[in-house]
Amino acid sequence: MGYSASTNRYDSMKYNRCGKSGLLLPAVSLGLWHNFGGVDVYENGRAIIRSAFDLGITHFDLANNYGPPAGSAEENFGKILKADFGGLRDEMVISTKAGYGMWEGPYGDWGSKKYLVSSLDQSLKRTGLEYVDIFYHHRWDPNTPLEETMGALELLHKQGKTLYVGVSNYNSEQTKRAVEILSKANVPLLINQPRYSMLDRWVEGDGLLPTLRENGVGCICFSPLAQGLLTDRYLKGNIPTDSRAAKPNSFLKASSITPELLSRLAGLDKIARGRGQSLAQMAIAWLLKDEAVTSVLIGASSVAQLQTNAASVNNLAFGREELDNIIKLI
Repeated sequence: MGYSASTNRYDSMKYNRCGKSGLLLPAVSLGLWHNFGGVDVYENGRAIIRSAFDLGITHFDLANNYGPPAGSAEENFGKILKADFGGLRDEMVISTKAGYGMWEGPYGDWGSKKYLVSSLDQSLKRTGLEYVDIFYHHRWDPNTPLEETMGALELLHKQGKTLYVGVSNYNSEQTKRAVEILSKANVPLLINQPRYSMLDRWVEGDGLLPTLRENGVGCICFSPLAQGLLTDRYLKGNIPTDSRAAKPNSFLKASSITPELLSRLAGLDKIARGRGQSLAQMAIAWLLKDEAVTSVLIGASSVAQLQTNAASVNNLAFGREELDNIIKLI
């Protein structure tokens, strides 16, 4: 059946200004890291993307290596765009990245201008787009001069292949250097995409959020649910066979789910239920309490999961006692 976007799709989503730019992002964005590749069920991914747009989720986040196989998430997204979203491109923010291994040889990884320019050209072909809204350098490259990497972002921006540029997995000092280099070229750094959750708070010790505020850079957090730990999947202490912890090549290892962690999760779940939220909803809302956080990037394996987590925006307020009790547990 053909797709018609919901007429009330903008009624319930919250939109936040990204740094000091003119761009507004939905408080909840959809990431296509998992569940949208060539090994996944195409129609399930298609249904999730349709549902996301109907919920006011206008931002769709990709990378060159998302799949598996690498590149297939962009290819599938391109097919869905063509099939379902004709005439709606201008209502969407589409981002992609490059910085991890993508093809064989010395030119398919890290942060050289050769790699970044080639990668975005490939991404545009896979998605069928003339430009992306945000192009990120996906990770810090310790061996390539940052001037070269930022110079590649400047070039792609000035060629019109990306409207905005961003970085991902950059710490505070690295972000400051990127801002300085891009500013000299009159290309603002729009956004940083760090890993951040209740269980992974490195950005706080690093001072990244104050750095982003001071420099007018937005922030979108990935892995807000700590690879599924901040959901109800593991609260009973077992490892579901279809969970990430049960998969041999997952970032989340079953050995990390300790009795001490389960006790903390149970405490957080109790606070969430007191707020009328699931643990996952509270974890997303907790990130959005900070004005430096523009958006939270969620994944989804089903429409129901997407709808539940997107509903986090319905309750973003925390009392002082709630915050104090959460901090004691995390």
